[in-house]
Amino acid sequence: MSLVVENITKYYGTQKAIDGVSFTAEPNSIIGLIGPNGAGKTTTMKILTCYMPSDEGRVNIHGLDIETDEQEIKRITGYLPEHNPLYGNMYVKEFLLFVSRIHRIPHPHQHISSIIEKVGLGIEQHKKISELSKGYKQRVGIAQAIIHDPKILILDEPISGLDPNQLVEIRNLIRELKEDKTIIFSSHILQEVESICDRVVILNKGRVITNESLLSLQEDEGEEFILNLKLTSPVDKTLLSDINGVSMVKQNDSTSYSIRCNKDEYTRELIFDTIVQSGSKIILMEFKQDSLESIFKSVTQSDS
Repeated sequence: MSLVVENITKYYGTQKAIDGVSFTAEPNSIIGLIGPNGAGKTTTMKILTCYMPSDEGRVNIHGLDIETDEQEIKRITGYLPEHNPLYGNMYVKEFLLFVSRIHRIPHPHQHISSIIEKVGLGIEQHKKISELSKGYKQRVGIAQAIIHDPKILILDEPISGLDPNQLVEIRNLIRELKEDKTIIFSSHILQEVESICDRVVILNKGRVITNESLLSLQEDEGEEFILNLKLTSPVDKTLLSDINGVSMVKQNDSTSYSIRCNKDEYTRELIFDTIVQSGSKIILMEFKQDSLESIFKSVTQSDS
């Protein structure tokens, strides 16, 4: 494992901010760390980055103990905080040179050129940071987080405030970065977590309430899924609604239907038979699992 978090707990005075948080991360994977406001995400990330110690529990990063190997862990960790503190009066290349010297990177000018190319800052590299768009400022933040080639990369709201084109570009960049890193990705934009992450850790009230792969999470959530159908001719909606195991039928247009039904094969056979007996045929069938957003609402509301 690249990262092992075991039962970490943190108090602020008498308030328990996180309570026995545990999860692991595999090499070359992206872990989504999500939860409502006040769930303990920021506290967890502060502990992982050695910004503050936990009161209980332990953290092991690439075989290093966070209590005894703090400096070495900092050397192999990259961090992009939510508000991305940058020196606006510095030029992009000047800032990255400054950061590379902090990390004592040999041949910094050559190294900076490769990082600028990697994060797509080429056309903006001679500008002051204050002159950059939000998307390019995020690229500068990612560049400073990866400039020392960390093994663990922690990204806190890296896509907040980006336009749709910037979202796609940053999403693709993050996917590329996981080829040789383990990434902890925290965001309130659950569609992006769903599209980027391999595994999701959901926190609520300082506790881990879900820690699964996205696929397992969607398969395990409830007994139903959505069946989208395109038919050759219309079918009476009532006939579909009356099928045992069907809880909802929505007619999207004259020949398209969305049916919420049990996951068992028998229910699907009944739907198929009903359509055929009505004189229609299925020309397109698509299964749709519950979205991460609906799962998130379900587990956080039920735990509140």
